[in-house]
Amino acid sequence: MRGKWHRGTQRPPPLTPVSSMRTFWGLMRAYWLSDRWKEAWGLTLSIILLTALSSKAAVWFAVASGELVNAIAFFHDADNANPLASLLTHAATLVALVIFKDAGLTGVRHLVSATLHRKWRGWLDERFNAALLDANHTHYHVQNGASLGVGGNAPDNIDQRIQESVKDMTGGAIGLAMGIIGVATALYFVGQKLIETSVEVRGLELLGDYGSAVLAFAAVAAYVPFNTFIALKMGRLLERLSVAMQRAEGSYRGELNTLLRRSLHVAAAHGEGVQKDMHRRLYVDIDSTWARLNRVNAGYMSFELIYNFIGARVVAYAPGLIPYMHNSISLKSYVTGAELVNSLISQCSWFIHVMPAIATLRANARRVTDLAEAIENVQRPVEFYALTGRSEFRYGTQHPVFGLTVRDLELTHQGATEPFLRAPSLRFRRGEWTFVRGESGCGKTSLVKALNGLWPHGGGSVVFPEGVKTFYAAQDVKLPPVSLKQLVCLPDAAEEHADLSVAAALHKAGLGDFIACLGEEARDGKSWDQVLSGGQKQKLVIARIVLQKPGLLFLDEASGALDPEAKVALHQAIEDNCPGITVISVMHEATPPKSASGAEFYHSVLTIADGMATKKQLLSLPVELTTILTQPKPVKEKRLRADPVRVDRK
Repeated sequence: MRGKWHRGTQRPPPLTPVSSMRTFWGLMRAYWLSDRWKEAWGLTLSIILLTALSSKAAVWFAVASGELVNAIAFFHDADNANPLASLLTHAATLVALVIFKDAGLTGVRHLVSATLHRKWRGWLDERFNAALLDANHTHYHVQNGASLGVGGNAPDNIDQRIQESVKDMTGGAIGLAMGIIGVATALYFVGQKLIETSVEVRGLELLGDYGSAVLAFAAVAAYVPFNTFIALKMGRLLERLSVAMQRAEGSYRGELNTLLRRSLHVAAAHGEGVQKDMHRRLYVDIDSTWARLNRVNAGYMSFELIYNFIGARVVAYAPGLIPYMHNSISLKSYVTGAELVNSLISQCSWFIHVMPAIATLRANARRVTDLAEAIENVQRPVEFYALTGRSEFRYGTQHPVFGLTVRDLELTHQGATEPFLRAPSLRFRRGEWTFVRGESGCGKTSLVKALNGLWPHGGGSVVFPEGVKTFYAAQDVKLPPVSLKQLVCLPDAAEEHADLSVAAALHKAGLGDFIACLGEEARDGKSWDQVLSGGQKQKLVIARIVLQKPGLLFLDEASGALDPEAKVALHQAIEDNCPGITVISVMHEATPPKSASGAEFYHSVLTIADGMATKKQLLSLPVELTTILTQPKPVKEKRLRADPVRVDRK
């Protein structure tokens, strides 16, 4: 199948932890509908209550401001018996309200909202990690699909999306929600006070005592929406530039990370000049995008400052000016009304004040939903890879006595129709060791990847022995920053194996000097990935094999960094500690290694030449296995399935 994957014509992919987060609103509400809903709603209701109290306090603040201005205006009035006491009382009241509102309500609300931010972000981080690191190897297919250009929204910089985008998105969404709540409560409390203090306005007698309130609402309605429309237009431009900035920053950071992984090769080849030019080109993209973003931000800041001044000093004082000029209201009522209108404008203008943040929120949300969509798309890898080429692999299981069977296997590159490697019929019996050889680039590693469901294009069937643990050891070993015991126990948890068993595995693999460091995550301030040499890392993988005792083992250049004696010791350790194991080994050597006594480790050789994989028997299989295989009633093979198998199947 080529082109777009139409969900209606394919089996729907299985649900993932992020299935509900593929749209903006789905992402926004997922946490509140999850198993943590009590936590989410408890914090949310606390924020709503504190915001409502803050809006009510704004009304009290406006009234207190009017009282203070009135006390100042009539300080020298003959009827004012105690002007200083009145002035100080109103000033103290205003200060107390500011402390209560800003240090009390606003401060506590910030703490609660920050807690909600932390909890929501942590929950999303758990969900995306669970979705990426599942048994389907989703993390591999998502990144591999991105490198192949599969799908319209292949995600770049997954680390940036999960960390920076999720963090900024959750913070922005909470701020947006608080602003909406603030607008609603302000409309209620401030509007109620404006109506309560409203008076008749000359020329608007038909409105009765609601005249001044109608003027105030009309001023807000005329001023705020028009400017909000302008802010929305500028916000869309900010959103596009924010996405472009994220993409440019991610590309630059990704290249820096790549440099750190291959710095030895750059140094050995004296490639610093080329690398420097590459970094310069990537930073030019950042710089030009940043320049455009700065210009728009500067323009928006100027627009916002002018808007705030006109709103606070012109629009807020204009509605009450007419009744004040006609002596319908006092100075105190005029100032109080103006403060109320200013508070209403300020609250309703929240969208204008935070439009850059909203634009960033939408940009971040888009990157997160794109990742959720990509995770969902790769749940059926065969159908996913079929978007860019032939992908007709079928994987199944059979009785373990028959080992691993391969039929009509053909491997192709993306978009190609002719296979570069064919394997019409291969069978790897239980207990059989097979040596894979061929010229460099002939497809040895591709074959091993295909057997493990990690090659994207081609077709054929691969039938695994049922219930047999599989282990795939590659040449390039990357060690996560965990304890040495955890590194040996992978993919199991450290608690599943006793220290004595792990120590024995290290000793048998030739790493006995490190047994005393089992519980340590680092040595001399360096992680184990930095401490161990290439050969020691490969010995660590052998320790895993000795500990895990898999039934089916793939060695993909897993001994390339070892000297001849160490390679023999590696094979001997596997043979001595993993009885009945089936081994398929890719090596650079033209002939397979032998034991110290000259005995053969391998029973067969699989040769890849001229695009064809053929297998030749060197030694006969063990007698007890041959007897089982010649029984007259073989167990029927189970139905094949299209999804790739787990590499760590037990």
